[in-house]
Amino acid sequence: MKRSMINSCIREFEEMLREYRFALPPFLYFTPAEWAEKGHEYDEIRNNALGWDITDYGEGHFEKKGLSLITLRNGNVHNDNYSKCYAEKIIMLKEGQLSPNHFHRNKMEDIINRGGGNLIFRLWNATENGEPADTDVLISKDGRNYYVQAGEEILLTPGESLTLYPYYYHEFIVQPGSGKTLIGEVSKCNDDNTDNYFLEAQGRFPSIEEDEAPYRLLCTEYPPAKD
Repeated sequence: MKRSMINSCIREFEEMLREYRFALPPFLYFTPAEWAEKGHEYDEIRNNALGWDITDYGEGHFEKKGLSLITLRNGNVHNDNYSKCYAEKIIMLKEGQLSPNHFHRNKMEDIINRGGGNLIFRLWNATENGEPADTDVLISKDGRNYYVQAGEEILLTPGESLTLYPYYYHEFIVQPGSGKTLIGEVSKCNDDNTDNYFLEAQGRFPSIEEDEAPYRLLCTEYPPAKD
């Protein structure tokens, strides 16, 4: 993925957040030069992968399979120094993009349509062996609980939310013609290193071609703390 595309996407995301009056914490506006001067007081951001996360899942087709995320807060299941048991993200998804089919063994999350277009989800129960099952899936949608068939489309309009339990395969897109969508996520701790199980083998983060200087650093790019 070209750095210029990442920079453009971050600027577009910032503009969308301004439009929706969704304010970000100050660290998300640090420049790369400012990060180089930050000390250990920002270790929670570095260690828990808070910040910008623009990904094409390592496949180079961002407009078809891609996601723009910001991790606003997070704990760390691998580090006892951090006691938070929850995470929060804000996400921008554009028409034509797919968030690919995957599940988590540990994380439970609510996905919230914060505005813009409509979202279409498809869910499957995952077996202990990590295979999608052809069984009905329990849906929890803003306090309403009911069953749908495996892979059946679930529409999420602005203001609606959907609970994704552990071992729920899930993929989602923007409903064609409804426009790019701002998405919230609240969950148990997020662990992208050991708790993402994709139906088709793929990466989680992009390989970056440096065709211009970075506008913001991604959550995987922070320099070591300055002593």
